[in-house]
Amino acid sequence: MGRVDGKIALVTGGSSGIGKATVEMMAVEGATVYLADINDDQGIAIAGANSATFIHLDVSQADQWQSAMALIQADHGRLDILVNNAGISPHDNYESLDMALWHHIMAIVLEGPALGVNAALPLLKQSQAGSIVNLSSVAGIIGASGYASYGAAKAGVRNLTKSVAMLCTERKYPIRCNSVHPGSIDTPILDADKAKYGDKAISQREKSIPMGRLGRAQEVANAIFFLACDESSFITGTELIVDGGFTAR
Repeated sequence: MGRVDGKIALVTGGSSGIGKATVEMMAVEGATVYLADINDDQGIAIAGANSATFIHLDVSQADQWQSAMALIQADHGRLDILVNNAGISPHDNYESLDMALWHHIMAIVLEGPALGVNAALPLLKQSQAGSIVNLSSVAGIIGASGYASYGAAKAGVRNLTKSVAMLCTERKYPIRCNSVHPGSIDTPILDADKAKYGDKAISQREKSIPMGRLGRAQEVANAIFFLACDESSFITGTELIVDGGFTAR
């Protein structure tokens, strides 16, 4: 308890799944938390349950990022932790490529973290020990034929993370930047697969995981929290894979 006492944290996509678990953990461990999401009703409810502040934020919109930073600036004058978690993961492939879908996914999954880093850096530089944690995916490391746009975007997040880490070290900013790469996690983002393909899709995923089950949102939140807090003070520019051994084969 209290491992992030006094820290100011912003978590995007915080109203459900991994983001919700991260908000809850940050709050329990003592942070002042800002929960950002486009789902106002659910976001407000989750924020209220965790003594957090809700911010309506479409991560693909630069002006909304600036508004979020202005609020935190007015409240605290700094930001210690930024968790770029918001995302979507529709299926597509390179034989049936829909460029409108491609651009939509890129805007949220890749441009969102880029805009977030750009907007947050001035406040993160006011921290004594700032940390950025970007949510990528195992699909950003290995090929996934059914996630063409998503995989490309998440690979971009992986490289964006390393580039930001190097920028901060070169300019002597007190900011670390790392990425977390979940595998198949049992969150609402899998609901589309469940609805379209049924239980068979989930059982196939489980069989492909050496540990034999889906991950839990809390297990990913644990990884995010470790990289966000001072316990990982000598770690920057790296990726932490949370996939039950899927990519180790």
